[in-house]
Formats: sequence, C-alpha cells, structure tokens
Amino acid sequence: MTARVARRASRVRALHATLRLAFAGVLGATLCVSSARAQATLPDRYADSTFWRLINDLSEPGGTFRSDNLLSNETSYQWVVPALQLLHRPDAVYLGVAPEQNFTFIAGLRPKVAFIIDIRRGNLLAHLMYKALFEMSDNRVDFAFRLFGRARPSTLPGSASVEELFTVIGTAPRDSGITRRTLSAIHDRLIKTHGFPLSTEDTSYIGYVYESFTMAGPGIRYNMGGGFGGGFSGGGRRGFGGMPNYADLMLETDSLGAKRSYLATDENYRIIKDMQDRNVIIPFTGDFAGPKALRAFGQYVKDHKATVAAIYVSNVEQYLFQDPSNWKRYYENVRALPTDSTTVFIRSASQGYGVRMQSVNSRQNELLCPVSAHMKGFDEGRILSYYDVFQFCR
Repeated sequence: MTARVARRASRVRALHATLRLAFAGVLGATLCVSSARAQATLPDRYADSTFWRLINDLSEPGGTFRSDNLLSNETSYQWVVPALQLLHRPDAVYLGVAPEQNFTFIAGLRPKVAFIIDIRRGNLLAHLMYKALFEMSDNRVDFAFRLFGRARPSTLPGSASVEELFTVIGTAPRDSGITRRTLSAIHDRLIKTHGFPLSTEDTSYIGYVYESFTMAGPGIRYNMGGGFGGGFSGGGRRGFGGMPNYADLMLETDSLGAKRSYLATDENYRIIKDMQDRNVIIPFTGDFAGPKALRAFGQYVKDHKATVAAIYVSNVEQYLFQDPSNWKRYYENVRALPTDSTTVFIRSASQGYGVRMQSVNSRQNELLCPVSAHMKGFDEGRILSYYDVFQFCR
C-alpha cells in the first residue's frame, strides 16, 4: 500500500467513524419519534395495475437532456454506501435520479419502496428494461450476460466474482440470436405478463437502449448510445474523455476497498431482484423543479405515513441553478417532502466546487448532505448559487 493510499484510507476510516456516531445519535432519536407515531402503511408489494397507475399518477410531461444517460459517469458513488447502511429502517423510502447507480444505493439503504425520477421518459423505459431482466434472471451472472447479449459459458459458476464475471463478458462476442430472443422476452414480460400498455414508441425506445448495451457490451459509457462500439477496458482505464464504462463502475470500490456495486455480490443482486419482483422499484417521469411530480410523490409518501430517507440528486442541481427560478422551485418542492433529521441528499460534485477529490483518479466525488441543514440554509438566504449547496455536505 502506498503512503498516499494509506493516508487516504486513514482519513476515510476516521470519517466513517464520525458518520457512524453522528448518524447513530440522530437516528436513535428519530426512531424513538417514529415508534410513537402511526406505523407506515406502505405495501410489501404492488399489483401490476397499481404499479402502472403510480407511474401515471406521479409523472408529468417529459423533457430532454443533453445525453441519453444510459450509464452513470460517477466513479465514486459507492463511497457513501456504508453511511447509507446506517440509515436503514423499516419505513424508509428512497428517491433517486438517472440509471443503474440507483440499484447500488438501494441495495445499501434497503428501503421499503424506491422511486426513480428523471426528466426523460427514456429513463423510465430503460428502468422497465432492467425490471424485466431482473425478473427473468435468477442470479447476477445470468442477468449480466442477458444485459449485454452474450452467451454464458457453462463453465462459469453462479458464484463467480465480479472481476471474473466482467472479464469473461468482456471477451465474449455479441450473440445476435440471444439479443433477439432476449429483447422479445423483455417486451413479452412487460406487455403480456405485467399488462403494461406500452406504445410502439415505448417498445422502440426499449429496443434502442437494449441494442446499445449489446452492441457496446460492458464497454458502454455515459456518452455512448445507439450501438456505439467500445471495448472492455478491464477496469480502471478510462476512455472517451475519461468516462468509466459499465465494467469499470461494477469493479469500483468504496473508500476502504470494499466492492458494493449491485452486481458485486449475490446479496446485493438478490435485494434488487426481490424488490423488482414485488414491483417496489417504481420509475416515473418528472422535473425536479416541475409543478407536479415531486409534490405528488411527496403526498403519496405522506399518505402512507412514511419518510424519505435519501434523495439521490447526482448533479441535477447544477442545471437547475442555470435558471434563476428553477432552483428555488426545486427546493420548495423538497420542502413539501416528508423528511426528518436523518434524511440526506446524495450529491455528485465535480472538482472546482470547493470539494477536494477523495478517490484516486476520480472525476467526481459523492457526498452526503443533510436535507434539514440544507433547507435551513435555504430559508436563511445562504444558498444563492450551486457552489453554496456544498457547505452543507459531509
């Protein structure tokens, strides 16, 4: 271990110890309050009709973004998972934005129900693709080979490590027959099994997303789509302007070297698969600063006497601050959510916003930011720019 890495590990251990003490104290007080109020009434599973109704009830008209955003570009998002694990409680609700990184956060937090919002309807449809693949795959090895349209070797065991898994997938050729049959099974699962009334445009977009994954394989990156090529980097080597690929992200670790991605362990995979099987990971379309989606979500959680434990916002606020009104509307929407003293934002910060990078070769750093402190700062007029939000982060 190099001196630099040793110093970094020492600092992070101290940070985690501080977080454990802080969260334990606040969480203990909050749980005492929670036990005194009415028990949350969130269901253990949703019927297919209820799942689809919630998508429609919560969604507002979709918008656009500069990228298809088929994959995260945040290399350090696993760093906050140990702290998220401390926030687990029976009535927890998770809200997140964007694609697959949500599964890793959800596996860490283990909420009762998870909701995923994005301004693009395409993200909703991509999550429906993932839902079908989870339901079709008993284990993470089968899931990964289906996701990338590759044939699983009979010699690769279900207990394969994540390193072995992505090494084998990365050298396997795309199988057009598997790709065709899997896409057909995805559509059948969503339309015939679940009865979701997807339009021709919807199924076409799901086909586009799936084709992008199978054409690129585990080399797919944030700034790729539509079947762009891109080989497997083997982990740790960046391409396309430093963007990590799927394999890179699955092989990343937290600050102490533990692999916590949703495909890193059988346990993490089973958590997500079980929730998908029970229809309790619900994607919907909405603008954080919009008039309906966030408030409708908050009202639903309130109606069921539950609490939002974590809100993964990535760097969406950076775009909201480009409009003088959007960021204010967004924080007014957050104010309407049922949160408590332990609720956190999960933010992605790029270097240049007063945030020192903690991970080696990291382009971005994941931070936990208490919502209560943030909203107090907003009320006091201490938030006027995107830079200001990071003063409330750990």
